[in-house]
Amino acid sequence: MLLLELFMTFLMIGFVSFGGGYAMIPVIESEVTVHGWMTTQQFTDVIAIAGMSPGPIATNCAIFVGYHTAGLPGAIISTAGMVLPSLLIILIAAKFFFQFHENNYVKFAFYGLRPIITGLIAYSAIQFAISNDVVGELSWYTFSLVAIFGLSLFAVIKLKMHPILTILLSGICGIILFS
Repeated sequence: MLLLELFMTFLMIGFVSFGGGYAMIPVIESEVTVHGWMTTQQFTDVIAIAGMSPGPIATNCAIFVGYHTAGLPGAIISTAGMVLPSLLIILIAAKFFFQFHENNYVKFAFYGLRPIITGLIAYSAIQFAISNDVVGELSWYTFSLVAIFGLSLFAVIKLKMHPILTILLSGICGIILFS
């Protein structure tokens, strides 16, 4: 029953979530906490690991959540649920996209989807900042987190530093500051 619940949950997430893995994070977080499979803090740790692991972040999250909830069978069934909708939708889209991509209604739909995708990604960032005390009362810990956030953002945007290098340097800063 748990495996079916995992499969159906990630199948639904895969069907209704658009905009890439980061836009799917709020939906996954909501489902994971509603089902009681993980706390928001545990899920935030999963996001950190999934983001640093190779592969799509949403699929990596499904693997971690499934494994945490039901072991290897949970990881496999969650991944299948997450990937199946994308596979089917992309196959159908590939067949018809070039016939309709110049259609005005298709263009308008994409224009309408862009802001919500951006909003979902921003929501994820704010939610994780709150759950990880990046936004909180003034303390050395909060200041350190905000400083790492600011420097990471500066490194990626202004210095054009590769995100993987930025993640590694942020991890080293965390070890130095918090060990």
